[in-house]
Order: sequence, then structure tokens, then C-alpha cells
Amino acid sequence: MVSKNQIKLITSLQQKKYRNQHQLFFAETKKVIDEFLDAKFELVNLFTINETLFPTIEANKMYAISEMELKKISALKTPNECLAVFKMPETSDLVTEGVVLALDDVRDPGNLGTIIRLCDWFGIETLVCSMETVDVYNPKVIQSTMGSISRVKVIYTDLVSFLEKVNVPVYGTFMDGENIYTEMLPENAVIVMGNEANGISSEVEKVVTKRIAIPRFGKLQKTESLNVATATAITLSEFRRN
Repeated sequence: MVSKNQIKLITSLQQKKYRNQHQLFFAETKKVIDEFLDAKFELVNLFTINETLFPTIEANKMYAISEMELKKISALKTPNECLAVFKMPETSDLVTEGVVLALDDVRDPGNLGTIIRLCDWFGIETLVCSMETVDVYNPKVIQSTMGSISRVKVIYTDLVSFLEKVNVPVYGTFMDGENIYTEMLPENAVIVMGNEANGISSEVEKVVTKRIAIPRFGKLQKTESLNVATATAITLSEFRRN
């Protein structure tokens, strides 16, 4: 059974200010929860309609609940079988070895979640986000990462200050940049991807040292832009191929 206080706490974690206040977030579905457990995230409580799903969880952290109770705490339109509350990990040191991806004001939770999965797929260990980028512990982001968040280091910082201090090339994606397919791309670099509607901000653009573009091949050349997650997939693929 889930108590009124637990319901109040869990539903409050859908808002960033309460996640930061309590230093907690929640995840849903067995796959995503298992990923966090495997990555040794500290479990606070686990609520499930099927206790056999998690045979190794301590009894004092497991709560058997009904489907109706799960609906009260779930952020999903169609609740799964379980929901777990975890403590946020401590912020890690920022390492800039290899290829680092940076996001300038990416606002859509689905885009951020997909980009985190792409980082996991292409072996990008560090994702640097501007302070305006959507919160990584937003429930929609957590679910769309499908567990990849447990393997990618996500750090929020002043993006301009960060980029000014790095000693590797800073690549930015622009419509008028050099053709990414003909560029010799380095093993060590920071790649900046911009906002869904406005691209890379003028402040960040000033500290970009290399402008690149994904060329359009359509005959009419009328497509204005690619979705930021799609553009990220192509860009990371090219960096890894080179």
C-alpha cells in the first residue's frame, strides 16, 4: 500500500523544483528500473503490482500496491507494473577527453532522452547541457532514455564559460557550415547542438571554432532543418566513422 505522504512526494517529483529540493527522481517500467539498479543508483522505494519482478529488493523498500494506486503516482498515460524512487547521484567532475557532446537550450524531453540514448550508443561518455536545457530527471526524459541515462554522465553548466576553457576544437552545427561528409573530424572535440527552433545561440556561436553542416540532397532544397536528435545521430555517426 502507498501512503498519502508517499503519493504527495512522488507526484511532486514531476516538478523540477521538488526534485532538486528532495534530490530524488523516479523511474517507471522494469527495464528502466533494472538499468538504474544495475548502475548502483541508490534506491529509496519501489512500488509494484507484481512483487515477483524484483526478487532481490529488500523487503523494507518494496511496496505491493494495486493498479489503482499505481495510476495515482505514475506519470505515464498507461502505467506499467512498477515505479521506483531513486536518489540523485552526486555531480561528477567534468572530463573533456574524447568526443564530448554539448546541448545549447534543448527544451523537448523526448529529444533529450533520445540524445542520451545516442550518446550511449556511440560511446559518448559526457553530455554537457546549458542551464536552459530541459532537466535530465524530468520523468519524460528518464523514460525516453530507456535506461541509457545510467551510463552517460550529464552535467549542467554555463555553456559559454565551459566552451571558452576547453583546449579542443569546438564544432557547431549550422546550415552554412562546412560539409560534414568531407571534413576530417578529430578524435578529441566538443560538438554543440542547438535549440529545436533557433539553433545555436549567438553567445555560444562566438566560441565555436569550426562550423559544420549536414547537407541537403533534396532537389528542391526546401527542408528548413532536421530534428535536433536526428541531426545529433548523423553528426555522432560521422565523428565515429572518421
